[in-house]
Amino acid sequence: MSDAAALMDRMYRRQRHIYDFSRKFYLLGRDEAIVRLRSAPGDKVLEIGCGTGRNLIKGARAYPQARLFGLDVSREMLASAAASTVRAGLASRIALAQADATAFNPRALFGCASFERVMISYALSMIPLWREALAQAFDVLAPGGSLHVVDFGECDGLPDPFKAALRRWLAMFDVTPRYDLREALAALAAERGMTCENETLFRGYAILAVVQRSA
Repeated sequence: MSDAAALMDRMYRRQRHIYDFSRKFYLLGRDEAIVRLRSAPGDKVLEIGCGTGRNLIKGARAYPQARLFGLDVSREMLASAAASTVRAGLASRIALAQADATAFNPRALFGCASFERVMISYALSMIPLWREALAQAFDVLAPGGSLHVVDFGECDGLPDPFKAALRRWLAMFDVTPRYDLREALAALAAERGMTCENETLFRGYAILAVVQRSA
């Protein structure tokens, strides 16, 4: 984890201070993913790659009777997340921990083995071993739980010049859209006897997927 953590800390040491302001213009679909969590009272909600805590705070406000947990490999981002949760008055409801998304022990980190809702928002496109991160997310789902993924799509309905410019822009931040994300989700779901539904948003700019584990 040390190499990944060091890389992310270098990238976000300064960016984290403007991250939420700048990313709101192109990390589209995050709020819709939070709406679709439809978390019930008492649910445990985990965000993998929680960054600045933006989604956790919105989730805590949307589902006031849920318990929220966030992990990230970057201590710099977690510092921003911790400060933001305190400012929002939600530090008592949001637990944060440093961990590698591809291999973490939720019981050691948070004292619980599984979660009713797991969310990954625009993190898979930054995780080199993203398939392993997905598999880990599947494995910590509680019976009847659901995994919610939002990330860059194939941009099929958008002009080629826009797609080329977007790819160049994302590459500057070591972001690599996973164009086979839907296939990977479907395969992992089938292996585990789960269902998977997905759709594209904004003419293919983003993909929003929900994986459901049976009760």
